[in-house]
Amino acid sequence: MKNRSFHVRRAAALCLSPAVFSALSLLTMQLARAQMTAPVQVAQNLRAPQLAETVVTATRSEQPLSDLVADVSIVDRETMESSGATGISDVLARLPGVEIARNGGIGNSSSVYLRGAESRFTAVYIDGVRVDSQSTGGALWEQFPLSQIERIEVLRGPAAAVYGSDAIGGVIQLFTRKGEGPAAPYIGVGLGNQGTRKVEAGVAGTAGPQGALDYALGLAHARSSGFDSKASGVHNPDDDGYRSTSASARLGYRINAQHQLGATLLANRLDSAYDAFTYLPAAPNDDRNQHRLRTLGAHWAAQWSESYSTRVSVSESLSRYETSPPPYLTETELRGYLWQNQWRLGAHRLSATLERREDHLNNPALDAYSVGIVRSRSQDGLALGYGYSAGAHTVQANLRHDSDSEFGGKGTGSLSYGYGFAPGWRATASVGTAFRAPTLYQRFSEYGDATLRPESSRNAEIGVRYAQGSSSFSAVAYRNRVNNLISFAGAGSCASSFGCYANTARAEYSGLTLAASHRLAGVQVHGSIDVQNPRDLDTGRQLARRAKRHATLGADTQVAGWTLGTELQASGRRFDNAANTNVLGGYALVNLYASTRLAQDYRLLARIDNVGDKDYQTARSYATGGRQLYIGLKWEPRL
Repeated sequence: MKNRSFHVRRAAALCLSPAVFSALSLLTMQLARAQMTAPVQVAQNLRAPQLAETVVTATRSEQPLSDLVADVSIVDRETMESSGATGISDVLARLPGVEIARNGGIGNSSSVYLRGAESRFTAVYIDGVRVDSQSTGGALWEQFPLSQIERIEVLRGPAAAVYGSDAIGGVIQLFTRKGEGPAAPYIGVGLGNQGTRKVEAGVAGTAGPQGALDYALGLAHARSSGFDSKASGVHNPDDDGYRSTSASARLGYRINAQHQLGATLLANRLDSAYDAFTYLPAAPNDDRNQHRLRTLGAHWAAQWSESYSTRVSVSESLSRYETSPPPYLTETELRGYLWQNQWRLGAHRLSATLERREDHLNNPALDAYSVGIVRSRSQDGLALGYGYSAGAHTVQANLRHDSDSEFGGKGTGSLSYGYGFAPGWRATASVGTAFRAPTLYQRFSEYGDATLRPESSRNAEIGVRYAQGSSSFSAVAYRNRVNNLISFAGAGSCASSFGCYANTARAEYSGLTLAASHRLAGVQVHGSIDVQNPRDLDTGRQLARRAKRHATLGADTQVAGWTLGTELQASGRRFDNAANTNVLGGYALVNLYASTRLAQDYRLLARIDNVGDKDYQTARSYATGGRQLYIGLKWEPRL
């Protein structure tokens, strides 16, 4: 029964009024009148990245953005620091095509919806190390320490032909800091309301002859008294805070111009409070989550000739979740082995990849009401890729076959084409298939069915993009249909009388994403809007906790040495259940931020989120934090 409680708890018209738009427009005009004292530094997620920049997530190897057809966003460290956020999901929520839901404050169950797709349909990596849960399915977003992340790449759209199982909605890759140049230490502190405190320190750089050794080390601690995570219902009315202690390390050694070795480590220990479903006023519980996350990776990159290169890597991740006093424990360990080969022949690029993934789930029975699981499985994959980029034309084709030790083989493929029809403009089109294998819990728990089939999808999309200087625009229309959708259904062949997992549903994620950025009279204006229809194809109803419309809008400039900015985040009405009877109202939030350098090496940040103290919910009966104030100071010598 405790196992079921955990899984139920985790599964648990655009409201942009004319007044809100008028207020934002007025602020933008006021900023535009300000006298500029320095060039505006625009963060990566506030505009299209520069075409010369390289990304790795789209094809799993470094490529210039100008060669990609995929729909990609990049978030740099400056943007994350300016956000004042503590959770990675809060940063992602400011990107096109992304929505989040959370059961209370930081440290509680979080979901990230990419183009409306469930959390389990996004493949997540940290420095190339796969992170997943074979219990609920999908990464536990609350486990990721934002303070250790240097860069985020978000790929929207299926990528199973490159990554294998899970990448139905897209791929999100997180990167820790990498050492470059002379040793660069940093120390940062931050304070906020609700007893929020953060401290971080680290150093990164290179050493040895010609900088052959690069290194980076980071340590951080964050804590908050939090707020009462439940907005209604019988519960313990105490504040539900959190404590997080994290560390990361990254080493690289260049043996010579052709060979390089590298290793990465990330670890986080998170202790957070939550409100359980049951509550006894005579003996109130202080319900706690205990999270542990660890990722390890090592690789060898070799350039054997001008045209042929390889990369060999081994990795391991551990995602552990435990609750008390209601006893529950789930632990997922993943091991990965990758051998990637790439040939570059003029405008042509060929790749062949062999990959093995081993999943192990430990879900022990801790009381008389639960049934334990200790299960393992493996997947072996072969992926082939072809890319062409010359003149106005770009082609990317991928094929992959995965063989699962439990249910057999599955093939996927994708084909994309881009055409530059005018300076700065490109039209794109792509089709692809993807799948997600059932989790070990979905197949072998007391609620499981060993005969479950993989969830599979077919996606098609078209787009147009423009990038020139500080201006950018993109429009992408997509339709992604998923068959054999696994849901928690009624009584079936499993041992539980509460219900069983089954392939009972079909879903469609379709929509249009518009994003733009433009500098106007010294003010960088940026925004995005998503118009989508995530729905159950069998009932026609809207999928839970996803809006049909959501948007962001912002502006920033510099005045007298200060960077000043404002943001608007808005979401339309959502439903908290599949029957569409529990309504989650739409909302609009206004955020303000300002930063400056007090001296050459010190940077001050002040931020107010939800200025109007809007009362809203992303999960029914769970509260959100209200108005949030944060002030941070960072010392980082400018060499």
